Amino acid sequence: MSKHLTKRAEDYSKWYNELIVKADLAENSAVRGCMVIKPYGFAIWEKMQAELDRMFKETGHQNAYFPLLVPKSLFEAEEKNAEGFAKECAVVTHYRLETDPDNEGKLRVDPEAKLQEELIIRPTSEAIIWNTYKGWIQSHRDLPLLINQWANVMRWEMRTRPFLRTAEFLWQEGHTAHATKEEALAEAKQMQEVYATFAEDFMAMPVIKGAKSESERFAGADETYTIEALMQDGKALQAGTSHFLGQNFAKAFDVKYTSKEGKLEHVWATSWGVSTRLIGGLIMTHSDDAGLVLPPKLAPIQVVIVPIYKGEDQLNAIFDKIRPILQELKSKGISVKFDDRDTMRPGAKFAEYELKGVPVRVAIGKRDLENGTAEVARRDTFEKQTVNQDDLITYIEDLLENIQNSLFTKAVSYREAHLTKVDTFEEFKDVIENKGGFVSAHWDGTEETEDKIKELTKATIRCIPNNAINEVGKCVFTGKESTKRVLFAKAY
Repeated sequence: MSKHLTKRAEDYSKWYNELIVKADLAENSAVRGCMVIKPYGFAIWEKMQAELDRMFKETGHQNAYFPLLVPKSLFEAEEKNAEGFAKECAVVTHYRLETDPDNEGKLRVDPEAKLQEELIIRPTSEAIIWNTYKGWIQSHRDLPLLINQWANVMRWEMRTRPFLRTAEFLWQEGHTAHATKEEALAEAKQMQEVYATFAEDFMAMPVIKGAKSESERFAGADETYTIEALMQDGKALQAGTSHFLGQNFAKAFDVKYTSKEGKLEHVWATSWGVSTRLIGGLIMTHSDDAGLVLPPKLAPIQVVIVPIYKGEDQLNAIFDKIRPILQELKSKGISVKFDDRDTMRPGAKFAEYELKGVPVRVAIGKRDLENGTAEVARRDTFEKQTVNQDDLITYIEDLLENIQNSLFTKAVSYREAHLTKVDTFEEFKDVIENKGGFVSAHWDGTEETEDKIKELTKATIRCIPNNAINEVGKCVFTGKESTKRVLFAKAY
């Protein structure tokens, strides 16, 4: 397969799909809408998972695991949630196959093996978890209950795109129970902060924190808090959500606790999650026409060292010089690869690591051995520097930090340049159609107006920003009074 990528400016969607395959992140599978995540792509997910898991545990959460299959009666218990996911559900109806008497060598569903109750492959786990919590919670001493699970879910999407929207995807879902409304609200907002910190500090992806409009909330939630990022094509990406569920699930599953005063009360709930969609966000925030650009904190390989040699003697001499450097880098927690393959020329190796987004590349040849130097190239800007071998460790440490910060700064600059205030619907349509990005506009607060704007422009309300200030204005569409601006955008 050619390593050449379609240019982003020519066809952003095609560029994205090609990059995923050519950088060895994932590929389509035999199941419609499902992908195979390849080792390099999964290594990125593992790094994300490790950091998020650490952050969850630091905030008092524990991991558990709940079944993949949900009895239909449980799934239906919370009506809004069931209704919201009903059209995306895959359903198990039988439990056995048999040889097909009409088609030799083939199997069919055994008609005698019909399940007494149909099972839903979880699109989300609230139903099975809250049915379980009923047995776990009796007293105020059992609260708060702070549980997370790393799992897969199934949503039968009609239009799929690797990482961004697939029928099956990997994620984490937190589900917590609390004694008071105030505690549950604080938990939902805390997890929004955890997600925002992860996105900015590790993904180098700036986000806007806010609340969803009523029509954009999670099915069954009283409030949904979101982090919204902006991709290079001017479209928004919902990168993580945290939901205040009120007492909706507690009432649906009759989860009560005895308070300190001896009263029997329903608990208050939250749920929150991020998924492998974050890898799509990572790709589209930083990558370029040459391939992936990965922030060092999430790169599976942070540094690659490519020896340039003729014959085994030169290779051995280079390796002898590099061995202590490799060991010291590894001792500092820096993932480093020494690529001494003799099946590829150095130039081909350089192109491969550019495509895979390895942040730092070190090349060392015969002349470098003689001079005590090495050539260091950074992936984000392609800048090269000749560095003394004695200074190499410190230089690489500083460079990795510099690349991480530089990627974030660049992404912030792009977002700031693509956040536009408008006061008329003509301005609104012009920005959405021609400039893209976030549009800050007044909205009259009605679902009817929200739907009409979406119908006319394909833009949705991404969030009501947490830091929105009170500002008297007029709705960009109806002219009715409004007190806050909200953010609109076309979105993935």
